[in-house]
Amino acid sequence: MAFGINRAELNRWKKQVAQGKIAFLTHYWLDSRFPDAKTVTKVGCSDLDALIQWGRGYGLKPEWIDHRHKGYPHFDLLGEKQLQILMAEGLEDHIDRFHIS
Repeated sequence: MAFGINRAELNRWKKQVAQGKIAFLTHYWLDSRFPDAKTVTKVGCSDLDALIQWGRGYGLKPEWIDHRHKGYPHFDLLGEKQLQILMAEGLEDHIDRFHIS
């Protein structure tokens, strides 16, 4: 279950993804499969080649791309990898807003 974002933020992310841009969306998240994770960052791009290349730069495997939401393929970043990538991408505002440590 996602929370902590508004419809405009979600729509902005979807629009960027659909335009073939690498887009980031961080939100609070609860999932019983990941009891220690309180946030997730979705990194999406409709250009699969661009998303795969971006992910490889951070050691992410193409098979980790979530394709369940048609038109919005994305990586789900959790934990240390989430923090590392947000820092590397200059997205400290995501870290501060969602208290990621």
